[in-house]
Amino acid sequence: MRKNRVFVVGVLVLALFSFVFLTGVASADFPEKEILLIIQAAPGGVSDAVGRAMAAAAQEFLGVPITATNITGASGAIAMGKLKESKPDGYTIGYVPVELSMVKALGYADISPDDFDLIMRTNIVPAALTVRSDAPYKTFEEFVAYAKEHPGEILVGTSGTGSIWHIAGLALEEALGVKFTFVPFDGAAPSVAALLGGHIHAVTCSPSEVLSGVQSGDLRMLAVLGDSRTELFPDVPTAKELGYDINVMAWGGFALPKGTPKEVYDKIADAFYKAFNSETFTRVMKERGIQLAYLDGPSFAEFAKQQYEMYMELIPRAMGKSGK
Repeated sequence: MRKNRVFVVGVLVLALFSFVFLTGVASADFPEKEILLIIQAAPGGVSDAVGRAMAAAAQEFLGVPITATNITGASGAIAMGKLKESKPDGYTIGYVPVELSMVKALGYADISPDDFDLIMRTNIVPAALTVRSDAPYKTFEEFVAYAKEHPGEILVGTSGTGSIWHIAGLALEEALGVKFTFVPFDGAAPSVAALLGGHIHAVTCSPSEVLSGVQSGDLRMLAVLGDSRTELFPDVPTAKELGYDINVMAWGGFALPKGTPKEVYDKIADAFYKAFNSETFTRVMKERGIQLAYLDGPSFAEFAKQQYEMYMELIPRAMGKSGK
């Protein structure tokens, strides 16, 4: 009997040693194959631009391809849910937007920043209000007057119900004391395309996402819904300058499934940090007018948790007031 117990204990110790040894070997050899990067929004928007630029730059430092795929829906909850359920081996990475701190409050998924190993925050982006150039309102003040005279008639496109750009629209609606009709899309790029096509009247999204439309003369940005003007459009005033207290900001970064081995996490974090500072990445961000705002993993986790706590209070109140 004693010999049997000794044998069983010996087998368990050997198994544990083998597991630790093999895990260490796997971590040391990482990466050995292609890495998947999940982007939660449609091609063409800020999330897609940041995600693909980072993939292109970071793969040079990791030595394997990083392939980006777009998985849309439920304000990023579907993509983040897939990331959450992925094997924590470093071969699946996700771009995580501000919605990481919002989807639980929205009731879309039981997801919070604590469900992931956050790698870094890369960028922050203010919201902006943009309309067609042939619209009957040429200034923000004229837009406000029109909205008050035509309650519910202005169709405002967003990057999905409950997305940060939808919250920006709700904040604008509340601050102005008007009523909009919101039209959700699977990302900001499709909403901008709908605006260009004349199917809606306005969009709330980032300045960079309407850059080409404004430059071509087809669109007009009326106001930035943040604390300061954007370098892309320095002549466009903020809503605060015009007397309305609105400050809605998107942000984004990268994350791994919870429980990723430290050796693997460190290799990815190091490669992404080098990529963040690379000419390849910074050039694309500058061209797109995306403001870089680096935070390392622990600082990003603290920031995202603070945002989570804020939105857990703000979203039920804002959505409840509007009935949306």
